[in-house]
Amino acid sequence: MTKEHIYDIVGIGNAMVDVIGKVSDRFLQDRNLQKGTMILTDAKTAGAIYADMIPESEVSGGSVANTVAAMASLGCDCAFIGKVYNDEFGQIFKSDIGAAGVDFDTPPLTVGPSTARCIILVTPDAERSMFTYLGAAQNLSVADIDENVIASSKYLFLEGYLFDRENAKQAIIKAANIARQHNRQIVLTLSDHQLVDALRNDFLDFIENYTDILFANDKEIKQLFQTDDLNTAILQLKSKINMAAITCHDEGSVVIDHNTHSIIEAEKVEDVVDSSGAGDSFAAGFMYGLINNKDLKTCAKIGNIVAAEIITHYGARPKTSLRGLIRKKLPQD
Repeated sequence: MTKEHIYDIVGIGNAMVDVIGKVSDRFLQDRNLQKGTMILTDAKTAGAIYADMIPESEVSGGSVANTVAAMASLGCDCAFIGKVYNDEFGQIFKSDIGAAGVDFDTPPLTVGPSTARCIILVTPDAERSMFTYLGAAQNLSVADIDENVIASSKYLFLEGYLFDRENAKQAIIKAANIARQHNRQIVLTLSDHQLVDALRNDFLDFIENYTDILFANDKEIKQLFQTDDLNTAILQLKSKINMAAITCHDEGSVVIDHNTHSIIEAEKVEDVVDSSGAGDSFAAGFMYGLINNKDLKTCAKIGNIVAAEIITHYGARPKTSLRGLIRKKLPQD
């Protein structure tokens, strides 16, 4: 990366605090909470779940925030744009993401909803059930988009969750146009298959007109192209984008580049504890590889290594130096 870039990457996404706790299946059943999904909820419901659980951790979270935090652990220079409220959870977010090595300077709200939080309930089978109160994160607007930060970042990384609200969607379109003006690469992660189903045309339009690199899991990409067959979805995706990485859980990942694709095996993990943030971490490792001029198979390999570390413990943030882990697993790096 040349000196003209202050940052390797700037991420824009929902700024929230992840509240993670271990629960039994009975805990979910007794409260009629759906297992294995991400459900938007209100402040009252989130507060009731929070009151009944014992948190394992409370850390800054959100899909893209997780990615840039992992990239910072890998040694990348990162920034993040997102909205919090000036409250206790807002301070947790700002302090935690700063401690991870990510610059975060978006002014907080002083009037309006409280800071967003995602309550992540992890059952003994490592399945995660997420109950998200978006709060202040919903107030991200075009006024929060810092042109100087985007212009000085090699990559702009956006999360699909932002497409769900018109003000946030306008904010990322503004950011994407700034990135285009400065010849920066635009990266999109689809975020959630239910969201893809609801906003399919919006995603297809953004992919065709703005996106240089796409991240998705197999369920999301099949939903995008309305097929049950992954190979059919991949063939359709090839006609719309030059580079993509599709994660397929423990089966590894598929990388697409210039109308070709390759399958990369997943890392072996004996004890999966919590799948929270696995996709976000894969994207971090992949982007780290790109920034360091690795070939796509190596990028995916690094992504798999980082994702494998994340799922061995509770929480979506690394518990060890990812840079050191990559050096150990891939000594040539």
